[in-house]
Amino acid sequence: MLSTKWAEDVVVYGQVGETVTLPRSKWGSERVLVQWFFGMDTQPLITRNSHGRETIDPVWKDRLSLSKTDFSLIINNIRLEDFKSFKCELKDFMPQTTTSVTFRLFRVSVQPVSPLLAGKNLNLKCDIEEIFKGTQRRWLSPQKQDLNEDKRAQIRNDGSLTVMSVTGQDHGEWTCVVTYQGREAYANTPVTVIDLSPAHPQPIYTSVSSLSLLHLPCFFSIPPPLSWSDSQEKSIQGGRWTFTPSPVAGSLTGVFQTLANLSLGPPLAWVVNQKRGLDVSALQKTNLNLSLSKKGVTEGDRGEYTCAVEFQRGDTLKRSMRVEVLQVFSSPAPVAFVGQEVNLTCTLGHPLTSDLKVKWIPPRQSSLLALGSDPDSAHLTIPEARDINGGRWRCELWRNKTKLTSVEITLKIERVPMDVWLLVTICGAAVIFVLLLILTVILNRRHRQRVTMPRRGKRRICRCKDPQPKGFYRN
Repeated sequence: MLSTKWAEDVVVYGQVGETVTLPRSKWGSERVLVQWFFGMDTQPLITRNSHGRETIDPVWKDRLSLSKTDFSLIINNIRLEDFKSFKCELKDFMPQTTTSVTFRLFRVSVQPVSPLLAGKNLNLKCDIEEIFKGTQRRWLSPQKQDLNEDKRAQIRNDGSLTVMSVTGQDHGEWTCVVTYQGREAYANTPVTVIDLSPAHPQPIYTSVSSLSLLHLPCFFSIPPPLSWSDSQEKSIQGGRWTFTPSPVAGSLTGVFQTLANLSLGPPLAWVVNQKRGLDVSALQKTNLNLSLSKKGVTEGDRGEYTCAVEFQRGDTLKRSMRVEVLQVFSSPAPVAFVGQEVNLTCTLGHPLTSDLKVKWIPPRQSSLLALGSDPDSAHLTIPEARDINGGRWRCELWRNKTKLTSVEITLKIERVPMDVWLLVTICGAAVIFVLLLILTVILNRRHRQRVTMPRRGKRRICRCKDPQPKGFYRN
């Protein structure tokens, strides 16, 4: 409903506990007596004579002041009983004239809201004690952005506001701006959004090493002066850390694992389910820190980690992060002999994306140019290993101009020892001797077989000394 009262008064809006200025520009000559009155009181609240001396009512002393540039009245820490009329009376002695203006202070307020979990809807309403024709309301986010430009916001004619699915960025002071006759008044209200630490937009990169520290951040982003008790108002029901390993060659997905469960205690603590060397001591230091850490990283730590906290009514806050582990290996093993071909491979366990590249750093005495290999390739080949190629090789992973992580391998290049050559010579001679012996035996057996076997030739005809005719004979 539009109000038609106080049409001749200057309307000013203000909020309890805030500061408001009743504007009164300069008027008359330099010799002007300024007096401000409250309501129907005949005694002025504050007076400034023509010489600039001020007198303030002791009751208002800590909350009133006059502007240094004009005759405006500044009221600090507005109280509920201050929302009445104020009159400014000016007396000019050259020539002697008097003028007065009455101001009407009206209250604008925003009801506070209880802490919200991220993902819930925010509902606010801007109430005005009296609404006049031409009064307008708009909302500003904690980042002082006009909510008319936010697709999540719904602003109604009654001054109410709904913001869909709030996040940690919506935590802070929301402002209702009331505009009337070119003057703006601000009504602020704090909004608390309980959320977990911001999610990592990129994977967490680390490398295979017994000294590498893998840190998995997860903590409540509750700015001061809020505390753990504020989040406890939402009745935490439990929590967990889960891990899904990266798929290995030939499989589509890893095996889902629960690393730790949150015990409500008291005291609050993680119960570790997997013996993976997890450090859960961060939770013992502060209830707001649910982070995990692990010293000593292997390729088995590749995968997706999820931190989840469960509240009543089925509400859950989650943060997921992907861990990529850089690994380097050589073929043959880290020990090679002079003259051998050595292949070095630097990998994340899968092909690198287009925005990633590797950079090889050879030992000081070696040179990539001499090898003729591409220093930005994930695969490095040493055609013929030499003594100078031995030492610590480092593979660095880069995204644009940012170094993500690095991994090292110590390559040993050794000469073939003399006793090894001697052993090879003896073994070779023994093999040749055995082969000759076998060949001799085979040839000897073949020769004997030829001697003992009858010869195949023409058919022999028996010639008797005294041939007889065919037939049967008696002895």
